[in-house]
Amino acid sequence: MKRSRINDIMAQADALIRHHGFTLPPFAYWTPQEFAANASKAQALIDARCGWDVTDYGDGDFDRMGLFLFTLRNGRLADLQRGGGMCYAEKLLISKQDQLSPMHTHVIKAEDIINRGGATMVVELYGSDDEGNFAEDRGGVVMCDGVARPFEAGEKLKFAPGESLTLMPGDWHAFWGEGGDVLIGEVSTVNDDETDNIFRAPIGRFSEIEEDVAPTHLLVSDYNTWLA
Repeated sequence: MKRSRINDIMAQADALIRHHGFTLPPFAYWTPQEFAANASKAQALIDARCGWDVTDYGDGDFDRMGLFLFTLRNGRLADLQRGGGMCYAEKLLISKQDQLSPMHTHVIKAEDIINRGGATMVVELYGSDDEGNFAEDRGGVVMCDGVARPFEAGEKLKFAPGESLTLMPGDWHAFWGEGGDVLIGEVSTVNDDETDNIFRAPIGRFSEIEEDVAPTHLLVSDYNTWLA
């Protein structure tokens, strides 16, 4: 993706988030230079990979298959492993109209996916086989606003603003916006986007970036290079 396109997506996302009554934390608006100057104090943010995230899954067509994310907070895997401490994470996502976030599951992360505002959120669901692999013929059960909801393989559940579902490891899911763009909240156990996204198709989680302009803000995928 071109950096200029990423900058535009960030600006549009910030406007949509504000439209729905949310405001991102102060570090979201640091320039790359301000982030570098604050890096020693913000090491916890860097280690937890909190911040901006824009992906086209390496496909090169963001409007067709892509996702905007902002990680607001993220716990520590060590705390999760010992069963105490900061074991949670929170994100905001924007799924544009008919923009696919492709079929995937997680090995560790359980997550609540909440329609925070906008259009309809559509989630396509499949179950797993006994090894946790994608099972084309298996359904399962998810919790929708705390109520058990059986689903058939490939069923597409629809969620209006305020509605949500809980996904457990092994629940295979893809999602998109229907009828417009959707602001999505995600509340989960500790999140590791580098190792805990298992896609059905052989695709990438992060995008290759063409540096045609300077970044407005750093992406979490920039931290290793820009803040080294």
